[in-house]
Amino acid sequence: MGHMTEQADEMAPKTYDVPMSLSPSRVSSFTTCPMQFRFSSIEKLPEPPGVATTRGTIVHRALELLFVRPAAERTPESLQADLAVALDEYRTHPDYVGLRLDETAATKFEKECHSLIERYFEMEDPRQVREIGLELWVEAEVGSLTLRGIIDRLELDEDGELVVTDYKTGRAPSGNYEQKSLAGVHFYSFLCEALFGKRPAKIRLMYLKSGETIETTPTAQSVKFITTRTKAVWSAVERACTTGDFRPRQSKLCDYCSFQKWCPAFGGNPDLAATESVAAYDALLGEPVTSGTP
Repeated sequence: MGHMTEQADEMAPKTYDVPMSLSPSRVSSFTTCPMQFRFSSIEKLPEPPGVATTRGTIVHRALELLFVRPAAERTPESLQADLAVALDEYRTHPDYVGLRLDETAATKFEKECHSLIERYFEMEDPRQVREIGLELWVEAEVGSLTLRGIIDRLELDEDGELVVTDYKTGRAPSGNYEQKSLAGVHFYSFLCEALFGKRPAKIRLMYLKSGETIETTPTAQSVKFITTRTKAVWSAVERACTTGDFRPRQSKLCDYCSFQKWCPAFGGNPDLAATESVAAYDALLGEPVTSGTP
């Protein structure tokens, strides 16, 4: 009887603790691929850093430093200096070290960072921005669930109304995907209303690579949609955690997934990811750079 019980335990699906908080990126991750969500958000497995993500982080940091300055000092020269500080801050950070950049690749990386901040000054005059929050952590309760996130910049417009601004260093979406790209900042408009009792008059995305800005005005309906959608996603997350059923959802994004090796959709064993991904990440950070290829 005891032997049969042990066999049953081995066959039982693995379950996970249900997360009690969600951010825009986590909502997007689960809806894109539940299996990837399991790896990154439930098991919290390390992922090798990517050039685009690390570049975006450094540029965000440079812009944060720019807006710490008095308005009159927010010049192109100041932002160049702030980018230099941000790059120095990240020289020894795992997200930069793990890129395995040789001298040529590192030069290219820095050039791309400079290109993004140069484009920024074509999009707006930072001396005219009335910022009231930078890299602002916000969270609010919805039932037993905590919604949370970080707003790149919260400011006041000429009428004293709130504006949420999010910097993007990737490509601007096509018209068909524009509303999807705004889902994250709609999420922040809900958090602002919950915390400050005031819905932002405008939410916008600034795409530094192309110089495009996408803006929209949040409404009561858009805010309600965000909470309804997020509750639905959380219910699905809860169900997946209690059943252990995180199903992979294949798409073009699979080509960029750090966990493809362990994904059952590609013949992998997800239960090996916990140990193997950690070992691979530690090895990535521990070996000296020998080439320009990560």
